[in-house]
Amino acid sequence: MTATFIKTSRGKSPASLSSVGDYVQLLKPRIMCLVVFTAITGMLIAPGTIHPLIGLVSTVCVALGAGAAGAFNMWYDSDIDAIMDRTKGRPIPAGKICREQAWECGMVLATLSVFVMAIAVNYVSALLLAGSIFSYAVVYTMLLKRRTPQNIVIGGIAGAFPPVIGWASVSGTLSLESLSLFAIIFVWTPPHFWAIALLTLEEYKKANVPMLPVYCIRKTRSHILLYSIILAVVGATPGLFVKHPVLYEILATGLSATFIAYAIAVFREKGQPSHKACMGLFKYSIYYLFLLFAVVIACVH
Repeated sequence: MTATFIKTSRGKSPASLSSVGDYVQLLKPRIMCLVVFTAITGMLIAPGTIHPLIGLVSTVCVALGAGAAGAFNMWYDSDIDAIMDRTKGRPIPAGKICREQAWECGMVLATLSVFVMAIAVNYVSALLLAGSIFSYAVVYTMLLKRRTPQNIVIGGIAGAFPPVIGWASVSGTLSLESLSLFAIIFVWTPPHFWAIALLTLEEYKKANVPMLPVYCIRKTRSHILLYSIILAVVGATPGLFVKHPVLYEILATGLSATFIAYAIAVFREKGQPSHKACMGLFKYSIYYLFLLFAVVIACVH
């Protein structure tokens, strides 16, 4: 009877059932790793210096802010997470954390991260961090995700903030250099996300979430290829400010050409999306962003 209650209570389980691991999962740690890396990239390429301790504090604040956004997302989306096979094992639908706990966790982390960033680092980076949390938790999750197939395009703004935050942590300003990295992540997000959405479109249909693949598979494939080509152009822009532009452009071109090749494989498919093509693009897109930003760091110095 108890087990049945836990499974059917929409996440309203006793706090004693929650573990540290459940809260870690609530914060979306895989996304957090990418967010932290891109923020560190912004710090490393910014002019000037930052005390190592302040740099560490800034990095932790970015991580906590990303975790807060993830907690708010799982809090709001717990109903559709329970419907989709890909997400029904998350802490709330699995009955390991209740919605109230997720909300409280998000509020504590959001408040703490922005407050500490403002006091210990600077107000510019704190405002940017607050904007990032708001963009993901409110603009994407609450306003766009269930209303428009272009949700991930506009919502991609949230994930593009971290390198700008990292730059501002050091310089206290915005710049074309940091906005270049912002633009890369913004353009990278749609093809990265649509690749996996193609494979889970039936789940999105069942949950009544209007992702682009739900409306038109062919259009999604075309958009993936289009954004991949745009990404190659935007991905070349750091060559305008790095110390070794020729080396950067050679390496960036190679990475982008491979990205486009994976996108073409998805585009050329007929009928239902294949696991091989879509997962190939999805996995490579993650490597792409890590490697491209690593190249930026290497070529700046």
